[in-house]
Amino acid sequence: MSYFSFKIIHQSKKSKARVGQIITPHGIIDTPNFVAVGTNGTLKALDNQMLESMEQQLMFCNTYHLLLHPGPDVVKAAGGLHKFINRNQPIITDSGGFQVFSLAYGTVKDELKSKGTKSQQNSVCKIKEEGVTFRSYRDGAKIILTPETSILAQKDLGADIIIPFDELPPYHIDEKQLKKSLDRTHRWEKRSLDEHLKNPNNQAIYAVIHGGINKDFRSLSCKTLTALPFDGFAIGGSVGKNHNEMIDMLGYTIPQLPYEKPNHLLGIGDLPAIEEIVPLGIDTFDSSHPTKCARHGHLFSSQGTVKITHGKHKLNFGPIDPQCTCYTCKNYTTSYVHHLFKAHEPIADTLATIHNVAFMVKLMKQYRQDILDDKI
Repeated sequence: MSYFSFKIIHQSKKSKARVGQIITPHGIIDTPNFVAVGTNGTLKALDNQMLESMEQQLMFCNTYHLLLHPGPDVVKAAGGLHKFINRNQPIITDSGGFQVFSLAYGTVKDELKSKGTKSQQNSVCKIKEEGVTFRSYRDGAKIILTPETSILAQKDLGADIIIPFDELPPYHIDEKQLKKSLDRTHRWEKRSLDEHLKNPNNQAIYAVIHGGINKDFRSLSCKTLTALPFDGFAIGGSVGKNHNEMIDMLGYTIPQLPYEKPNHLLGIGDLPAIEEIVPLGIDTFDSSHPTKCARHGHLFSSQGTVKITHGKHKLNFGPIDPQCTCYTCKNYTTSYVHHLFKAHEPIADTLATIHNVAFMVKLMKQYRQDILDDKI
């Protein structure tokens, strides 16, 4: 497949970490790498040309939100997602399943707090073998999302990497229900793959490995899905209640994936987690964590997180991070950014987001160099 490939440049002698390159129709993704989340086709508070200038190589867009507005038909008529949002570099889209099942089961935060799930499932969406029925949060319209319609929507969007439709059961689910969900997810992913192969459209498709923290189920998922011609493998579903459970699950699961194909960890990207997952051999991972932190005034730096609204920054006329060369740090003082947050100026979110994304880009370059040097 000439339009998508993965090559491993260096395997660390110290850990399972590796440096590689994912080649797509819209450019190269150096791995390991952080993937920024642009839910509606843009990172919140940041336009795509600025993002592109910052060398953020891969961007995640959400099929569920784009399905509801403006609609895949509009994006297709515009020439595809890249043209519609004015981005020339690679894009990955999800299946829409995460958002749909968040309606059914609550958010990850809710389920970790053991908040109710059954009443939400009964009132918000219906899960059947065909797919999932739910109502649009925009206008209440009834929508049926199936493996086939999810793939067709992602065909219209035209991302470089797409994800099959899967079910995301909560952490707090009994083993019998988890197995039932896992089996259905495997059937849905096979249906997704079959639909994709009717029209590859220069797109790669990653399977999603499920099974919660049950090692037998994770092994079954690996065995079932690696037998199918997916181009890469994402690790999804509930990854545990804390970092220890997640790292244990990943340490067990990753070795069961094909070494020669890229892998992706869905929804994880806080700094402590990255430090732990890179040595395990994770290639890419997405998270809205850095951009959410930015909008809440938590700015990353080489000296630790800067809480920009803290009063001590009022008279700090230096950059947020003396070691940072991002647009924000080159042009504005900490004092000024502090003032913008205190004055609730919208540009504060933009300048903070630029800084945090630039920090992540630089951080990942350093990780790759450290792996090349066998320091990790």
